[in-house]
Parts: sequence; C-alpha cells; structure tokens
Amino acid sequence: METQRPDYVLITAAHNEEEHIERTIHSVVRQQELPLKWIIVSDASSDKTDDIVSKYTSEHPFIQLVRLEANHRRNFGAKVQAINSGYECLKALEYEFIGILDADLSFEPGYYQALLEFLSERPQIGITGGFVFESRNGVFCNRPNNREFSVAGATQFFRRTCFEAIGGIKLLRHGGEDWCAEVSARMEGWEVKVCPEMRVYHHRPPDLGGNLLERRFAEGRMDYSMGCLPAFQIVKCILRIVNRPLLVGALARFAGFAWSYVTETERPVSRAFVEHLRSEQKRRMLKLVLNTPPRDVKSGA
Repeated sequence: METQRPDYVLITAAHNEEEHIERTIHSVVRQQELPLKWIIVSDASSDKTDDIVSKYTSEHPFIQLVRLEANHRRNFGAKVQAINSGYECLKALEYEFIGILDADLSFEPGYYQALLEFLSERPQIGITGGFVFESRNGVFCNRPNNREFSVAGATQFFRRTCFEAIGGIKLLRHGGEDWCAEVSARMEGWEVKVCPEMRVYHHRPPDLGGNLLERRFAEGRMDYSMGCLPAFQIVKCILRIVNRPLLVGALARFAGFAWSYVTETERPVSRAFVEHLRSEQKRRMLKLVLNTPPRDVKSGA
C-alpha cells in the first residue's frame, strides 16, 4: 500500500514578473508532487503578470491569484507584505509544509518530491531548500554565497510547525527577513539545512540599477539591525574584499554597519535573538581560525 505524502503549499509574491513567471509556473505544474495550494500574490503588477497567471488557474485549480492594489517600487517590505497576504489565504487548509517561492526561478520536476523526502528522513530540520544557481555568461553556476546551513529566501521550504513557531515571515525595516527566519528557527531548536543535490535556477539578471554604494550601505545597516557581532562584520567585509575584488562595496557595507553602531539605531529583534546570533558567529569565526592552514615558515624568517 502506497503511503500518502504530506501536503505542502506555496506562496509567491510577484511584482511585474511577465518576463519570468511563466517559467516558474511551468516548473510547478510539472512537479511529480503537486502542491495542495499555490497562492500567487500579484503585488500591484502593471504588466501582463496577472494575465499570464490567469491562463493557468482554470486548468490547475490549486493555483490561486490574489491581487494587491497598493502602488510601490519593488522592495523587501512589499514582498513580505505580499507573502503575509498569501499566508492569510491558507489558514483554513490542513498541510504540513509551506514554501516561499520567488517568481523568477525554475527547477526540475522532482524538486519538491526530493524536499519532502529530505525532510521526512530528517525530522529535526525545520527549513530546507535547494542551492541557487545563477547565470554567468550564459552558464548557470553555483552562487558564491551558497552555504549548506543557510537557505536562500527565494526557496525557503518550512515545516508548518517551525513556520508557526517563529511567527512566519517578519517585516523588518532594514530587511533580512529570510536571515531572521533561520536564526529564529535555530533558537526554537530546529536545524536549517540545504538539500544540496537539488538545484534552483535564478533567471533574473543581477540588479544593477540604483546606486551600488547605497545598496551596500543599506546592507550594512541590515547587518547591524540583526545584531551582527562587530568582529564578525569586520572579518566578513575583509573576506569579501579578498574573494571578490569589490573593495568599495565592502567598505560601504561596513560604513553602513558602523553608522548604525555609532548612532545606536534601534534593533527590531530581541536581545535573546542578538545573543543567539552572536554565539553562532563566534563559533563560525573559531571554525574559520581552526581550519586555516598554517603558513610556511622559512628558516631565519
């Protein structure tokens, strides 16, 4: 007798995604394990996003289009509000897993089946997802900041019990909602781990609009708002200079952190959250030191 797999649901926030969303829809409707419900929240889209989604809702009843009318630019705050609006539509349903899915991704037909199997074999894991691959010169490559202990916000797949325990996706003034979810999950005793054999392909080109220094400065403010350990922030910025020759960007990120530190900007997270995050960062720094190979010492040097 075949065992029935647990149900999962998906939420996608979409703002003017006509270029990419059909590819994402194709990936979902081809899944070997279909979701119980997929809420696509069109966040004041002014292009053909709604028309594209509507083509599939009659043929695939598990897809539901929800439209928000507030007019705004694409930003993290609007995305979180759209996700939470989608979550409200799911409260009457019975399911065991909930996934956040960006509207510019594609993946293989066995993707969600693999995630369900991965979690069923590892009951201690509260958040998983695949590794993100990005296009460079026409070739999809492993994203440089992929880590097995951290799941990209675009693909986070939660146990419902974990999602509810951490209070869902929180709206934070300086961003970092996916980071906050992971730290909060570990605080509640859950593990966060990528399903490494599963790949997710990101089709949107890197955002080159706006001012790069402003964005990096804002990221530094986000780091501070989450309670990042100052020593860890210094090491992180140094490593980014070493690994990617973006000296100015790394300095701008540290400047954003330092500005918030000097002005004592209020943090949106609890003291317990900050203490937990810093304890994790201290362990990572210690591991980095212990795993650093010794330098060759020449006689008389």
